[in-house]
Amino acid sequence: MLDAALKTQLQAYFARIVTPITLRASLDDSEKSTELAELLQEVASVSDNISYVRSDDDSRRPSFAIERQGADIGLRFAAIPGGHEFNSFVLALLHVGGHPPKEDEETLARIKALDGEYRFETYFSLTCQNCPEVVQALDTMAALNPRVRHVAIDGGLFPKEVEERGIMAVPAVYLNGEPFQHGRATLEQILDKLDAGAGAGEKKAASISAKEPFDVLVVGGGPAGAAAAIYAARKGVRTGIVAERFGGQVQDTAGIENFISVPHTEGPQMAAALERHVAEYSVDVMNGQIASALVPAAEAGGLAELKLANGASLKSKTIILAPGARWRRINVPGETEYMTKGVAYCPHCDGPLFKGKRVAVIGGGNSGVEAAIDLAGLASHVTLLEFDAKLRADGILQEKLRSLPNVTILVSAQTTEILGDGAKVTGLVYRDRESEATRTVELEGVFVQIGLLPNTEWLNGAVTLSQYKEIEIDRRCHTSAPGVFAAGDATTVPYKQIVIAMGEGATAALSAFDHLVRM
Repeated sequence: MLDAALKTQLQAYFARIVTPITLRASLDDSEKSTELAELLQEVASVSDNISYVRSDDDSRRPSFAIERQGADIGLRFAAIPGGHEFNSFVLALLHVGGHPPKEDEETLARIKALDGEYRFETYFSLTCQNCPEVVQALDTMAALNPRVRHVAIDGGLFPKEVEERGIMAVPAVYLNGEPFQHGRATLEQILDKLDAGAGAGEKKAASISAKEPFDVLVVGGGPAGAAAAIYAARKGVRTGIVAERFGGQVQDTAGIENFISVPHTEGPQMAAALERHVAEYSVDVMNGQIASALVPAAEAGGLAELKLANGASLKSKTIILAPGARWRRINVPGETEYMTKGVAYCPHCDGPLFKGKRVAVIGGGNSGVEAAIDLAGLASHVTLLEFDAKLRADGILQEKLRSLPNVTILVSAQTTEILGDGAKVTGLVYRDRESEATRTVELEGVFVQIGLLPNTEWLNGAVTLSQYKEIEIDRRCHTSAPGVFAAGDATTVPYKQIVIAMGEGATAALSAFDHLVRM
């Protein structure tokens, strides 16, 4: 299962293991158990510090625990950790084996200080880009604190559990048997949720507010924000970056094949590379923080203020806005009610949960047609609905879509309602815009793919926004507010592409530096 090149890589990684660890498997007679046993034995063969035993002491089969001699660690994979989760597996081995996690000392101290009993279960899919961040966060906690136990469960291997718990979107996290978190979350966000009411949030906000003013403060950790931070830091000015999660929308992107000089990469890999690159410079990274308001400088040469959702505030001589965008919603009855119960926005993440089921894709652009093509390999039937009279996707994608036998294409179709039984989606209603007839499609899942919406609601009144709520900028990335610049998908720059966002981030940083020089 592991080729020679990968084994060589693993040998280098596993040299960092300082305490012997054991892979303890619980298996049955299934093919998947055989596959897991082969993987674990191969991994164990790479390092003298890793051993493999079969004990069949856990009811979830196939599964395996990662144990450290002389320590009580509750970390288990009910999965064959391939795809996006192979990295999670390797990191778990390193952390249980004594190699320290990359998190800062404050975060590590918060994990070790957790009191009480925390039994986490995370359901994921191997094609989910958002899942590894959550799995790795909880694995880290389990490796450091014996009061935290974590099982990462591949929903595709345990469909009965998924069905019983009504899970229709991943990652889905349960704490002590109760729903805890749906969707992506950083380690800091998970800790904040656990610490709610304990005063930890207030301490974090106070710590942030106590920071000295920045020369350049970047809002957003996507390609534009990362590029801006790097270019600013290279000028030798005091630089900070505030991000809800590093990588931004890139984290939700599957294959990236149009980034010049890189023939192919995955979104999470690029996001990790962005974070590593920024870390090479003296940039104060404040991850897991959400901007809530901007107060531009009251006078020339003054300080702008950035307010955060946790009550903290930061001040800076210049601000670079790179808040990015999020999935646009269709805003019809049933969409909000059935989110994570059949309504989804990431076909790569949640598609495997709809294997053998009927689904719909709303949107006939490239993202919608690509989603329909991917889902057709899993679902029993895919219905694609496009509001316009024709699909807007590239011709080659349309040709591929029309060749699939289990796909129905409906154009001039306006989705008006998503139906459900209170627990899950059961269908959708659409209006035929040519005949005005109203029709119902029975199905179990709806994937919304109608483009992006800029994350700019919090900027109303601070800078000028276009009719589409994009930040208006000139060719030097100036906004309407002196000392405030902007870049990336949240601006009026056409063509929302990673390579363009990076270039705009660099432009914004250079313009901010020019502004500082002239102050």
